[in-house]
Amino acid sequence: QVQLVESGGGLVQPGGSLRLSCTASGSGFSLYKMAWFRQAPRKQREFVAAIFSGGTNYLDSVKGRFTITRDNAKNTVYLQMNALKPEDTAVYFCNARNGGFDFWGQGTQVTVSS
Repeated sequence: QVQLVESGGGLVQPGGSLRLSCTASGSGFSLYKMAWFRQAPRKQREFVAAIFSGGTNYLDSVKGRFTITRDNAKNTVYLQMNALKPEDTAVYFCNARNGGFDFWGQGTQVTVSS
């Protein structure tokens, strides 16, 4: 029903910035609640940020550093990540949710290391 493709990951030093993008194919993008999750090696997948008609939600540890935005005309959601820390290292996944159904992208690797 919807396919998601993430991009923008890479290697960055602590304190640096990255901007992730997730582009959706299919119809009805504006009706989906969009979110970012991440999964570090040998760890469970963790919620990072979400954006919906009523506003945004963030994981406490990324508040003030990460910003989620969306452009419905481009079927794209973004995650601007500033002041990155080594503990932000993970594969970041884009998520779309509608009516209890979840759709996931393939993930993009973010590595924060000196």
